[in-house]
Amino acid sequence: MELKLKRRILPDERRRILKNLLDKKGFARILEAHNGLSAIIANNIKEIINNEILEFDGFWASSFTDSAAKGYPDIEIIGVESRYETIRQILNNTNKPMIIDGDTGGEAANFEYFVRTLEDMGVSMVIIEDKKFPKRNSLESGTIQDQEDPEIFATKIKRGKEVQISKDFMIVARIESLISGSGLKDAIFRAKKYLLAGADGIMIHSKDIDPKEILDFAMEYNKLSKELGFRKPLVCVPTTYNTISEDKLQDFGFNIVIYANHLLRAAHKAMKETASIILRSKRAFEAESMCSPVKTVFKDVGFLDVKEKDMKYNKGHIKVIIPAAGTDPEFDIPKAMTILKGKPVLQRQIETLKNCGINDITVIRGFKKEEFSIDGVSYIDNNDYDKYYILHSLFKAEEQMEGGFLFIYSDILFNEQIIKNLLTSNGDIILALDNSYTYHKHKIDKNLELILTKNKPSEQTRDLYQIENEIIRIGRTINMDMADYEFTGIAYFSEYGVEIIRRIYNECKLNHKGNFHEADSFGKASFIDLIQEVIDRGFRVDILEVHKGWFEIHNRKDIEVAERLI
Repeated sequence: MELKLKRRILPDERRRILKNLLDKKGFARILEAHNGLSAIIANNIKEIINNEILEFDGFWASSFTDSAAKGYPDIEIIGVESRYETIRQILNNTNKPMIIDGDTGGEAANFEYFVRTLEDMGVSMVIIEDKKFPKRNSLESGTIQDQEDPEIFATKIKRGKEVQISKDFMIVARIESLISGSGLKDAIFRAKKYLLAGADGIMIHSKDIDPKEILDFAMEYNKLSKELGFRKPLVCVPTTYNTISEDKLQDFGFNIVIYANHLLRAAHKAMKETASIILRSKRAFEAESMCSPVKTVFKDVGFLDVKEKDMKYNKGHIKVIIPAAGTDPEFDIPKAMTILKGKPVLQRQIETLKNCGINDITVIRGFKKEEFSIDGVSYIDNNDYDKYYILHSLFKAEEQMEGGFLFIYSDILFNEQIIKNLLTSNGDIILALDNSYTYHKHKIDKNLELILTKNKPSEQTRDLYQIENEIIRIGRTINMDMADYEFTGIAYFSEYGVEIIRRIYNECKLNHKGNFHEADSFGKASFIDLIQEVIDRGFRVDILEVHKGWFEIHNRKDIEVAERLI
């Protein structure tokens, strides 16, 4: 679904859609929406049946569902400003026409202002019912439904029509005669009076489970239309008589079918069942099947599109964190400060990053921190480098993670293309991986950080375009013959990716006891141990497939190799 800002439509454009649709097709299928999220669903849901795309043509803002969603009974308690706020939520998230349940319309003077406000908002139609204020819900059992004097109601319609400006805005009269017990004859009498007062259509309401009485009305309405010499749209709400099909309703002359409260009722049932399951289970796992995945909700409300836009613009201001506090028994200085052809490894990393337009670089130092004298970077000291491992160093720079960052091992060389490709990839957590080690396994005498992915590397497509893939396992104990890739030591975290690792790290730091994946304890955990924990908790870790263009310094022999490559 598109970013919700792209679904916006000007009020004048939206207002005319419904009338144009009725003129062209003679029929509109309308679904209730009671807030922004339900409106997004109603706006975007589609089904393909027999090669025909079926969708809803617009929305019904019901006073019942609006009241219920806010925890109130449907007796016109909700004030007009509260109604307007709900209407705005729906309009802000959609691009289809909207029909408003106007209850009784209030006093005639109030109704005039109501009409003008709805017009300005881009609403296509308001339906008002011929009941006395305050109204009671028509489907409520055991309640006397008092109808308004038809003369008074007709005057209200006339005054509403006189103040409207747009020819596209419609005022429809809802007749309650079948609800109140006044019968078919009274309903037709009222329909005639309201149409002559200027009503743009008639809605006939019934709470009978048998559609016979509304079909009888439709037949009489067709006769009335011939008598008057014009026909205005006929509207129905098949809530109780729900076995009749749209096709049959169309055959009898109905032009608008409103499914008036189904999303609210469906949500109500699902919420009660979910809450009950959590109570009974004393955990959330059993309720998960009742819930949409968080990412699906993110997608529907446009959060993923916002992230994509943020990623596009923020990656130009990306930050880099390089943990370089640890020791290596083969080196008497930090490996990041090892000299390669006159320059430290760290200096070469910084130059590559600056060539990519990245200047915000933080280095975490610990062992022989006085060796770090390179300008143009920020330093954070980890004085516990001899007690804790790389995760402790990384989270010394937790504030610098804000907004997203690149993670880079301090002992690797890499080219600009890897960084540029990583910054143009999509995903919240992305690791740059290489499978070239598979071509020379027999030469490898190092403890590599290996990866298993959901999909095996594809030789045929790897040089053409990047294939979406995700990591399912990462570690140093993975069998080399089974592994798909090697981790290069370079990773990207979006703002949401930062939220994920920050939450997991702080939770594990507080609560975890014993081994942590391949580490003896959480304090001695590696970066890849954290990534495996992220995966095990159900979060996706994407890959960027690279083919060479990087080199890791494991030992002193690697210095000679690296100098030949530079």
